Amino acid sequence: MNQQVPKLLSAVDIDRIVEMAWEDRTSFDTIYDQFGITESEVIQIMRREMKRSSFLMWRKRVSGRKTKHAKTSKSQRFRCGEQDKFKSSL
Repeated sequence: MNQQVPKLLSAVDIDRIVEMAWEDRTSFDTIYDQFGITESEVIQIMRREMKRSSFLMWRKRVSGRKTKHAKTSKSQRFRCGEQDKFKSSL
C-alpha cells in the first residue's frame, strides 16, 4: 500500500484537505479543484493522518454520501472568495 502523499503538499495544505474532507458538505470535486488531488488520494491522506478509529468512522459516514460528490449533489453551497487564498501552488 502506498502511504506517501500523492503530490508535494505542505503541512498547511494537508491540514486543510483533512478539514475539507471531514466536512459533510464539501465535495471531493471541490477538494480536487483547490488542490488537484483525487478522491482516492484524499482517502490515502485521511488514512495516514487520522487515527484508525476516526478514519473508519469518517469512511463509513462519507461512503455513498451524495454531498461528497458534486455531480450527484443538489446542494448549492456558497463559495467565499476568501477560499482561493488557501489554494495550493502546484
